[in-house]
Amino acid sequence: MTGHDGRTRVLVTGATGFLGGQVLRALAADPRAEPVAACRTPERLPPGFPGEVRAGDLRDAGYRRAVVRDVDVVCHAGTWGAFWGHARQEQTHFLDPALDLLEQACAARVRRFVVASTVAVGTPSQDGGPVDDFSALRYTGFWPHADRLIDLDHHMREAAGRGTGMVVLRLGHFVGAGNSLGMIPALVPRLRSRMVPWLAGGRARLALVADTDLGQGMALAALAESLDPYESFNICGPEFPTMREVLEFVARETGLPLPRFSVPYRAGYAFGRLMEALHPVLPGRSPFLTRSLVHVAEDWYCVGDRAAEKLGYVPVKDWRTAVRETLAVRAPDGFPWPSLAQETA
Repeated sequence: MTGHDGRTRVLVTGATGFLGGQVLRALAADPRAEPVAACRTPERLPPGFPGEVRAGDLRDAGYRRAVVRDVDVVCHAGTWGAFWGHARQEQTHFLDPALDLLEQACAARVRRFVVASTVAVGTPSQDGGPVDDFSALRYTGFWPHADRLIDLDHHMREAAGRGTGMVVLRLGHFVGAGNSLGMIPALVPRLRSRMVPWLAGGRARLALVADTDLGQGMALAALAESLDPYESFNICGPEFPTMREVLEFVARETGLPLPRFSVPYRAGYAFGRLMEALHPVLPGRSPFLTRSLVHVAEDWYCVGDRAAEKLGYVPVKDWRTAVRETLAVRAPDGFPWPSLAQETA
């Protein structure tokens, strides 16, 4: 299905989102690729995007069947997600459409199906050593989005070998310009409350990854040669700063106070559970703390040696630059509290 000029036709779902936009830009800059944008609102595509646009909603079965035709690779960056609860929406808005899109891609003889997952589906480092690209998938039992990503991963392993290659990218925590739903946007307004503690002294390393590195990682996964039928890669930044280093940097940039006390992880999980339970009767669009935020703050030292070897992925963007860009976007509005769940329109 490769185009007449020899380029690989790559469909990018969620093309108007933070991740999808970065993937489109990376593919557009690669002479081997012909990006095709899949999205609901084409007017929100990156300015000047010259490629084909396939507008529609991934919750529409007819759209899923049509959108994968005549492409070589699908980069599935389109998702629906929440940092807590919302089990029904995770099934109907995310997992069910993703599973069917995968099946439609296989039926259309798409060569490769690339999924944007997260390092948090694996097992965090227990002894300070690196977290392997294939570390055991571990259901949380409290974060439906991560658990449905694990369901999708299992399905991809079972589907591998049917002619469509399966690639799971375990992405680090997003930072960079335009990032509005993630760890840093969630933490900053909570720091102002002085109720955010250090977790285990803030010693855990964070798997931050910047916008442009994310785009490169997915583009390279779409275009790489000689991959196995099922692949899994850690896609993170060039450094793994500790939580203490990141929050000290945020405090210097914003003038907000640092945590004044430290608690063990089990206390963080217990407090997160309490805040989730009380959320319906407390003010605010989201709980003050969720167990998923504690989970992503564990020690995710997910080195990218395998991605460097097989994909040629070499992250370059400094986490400080990317965090500063995230802060700059939200500073004019006084660092508002973000919703920890996507809209369900």
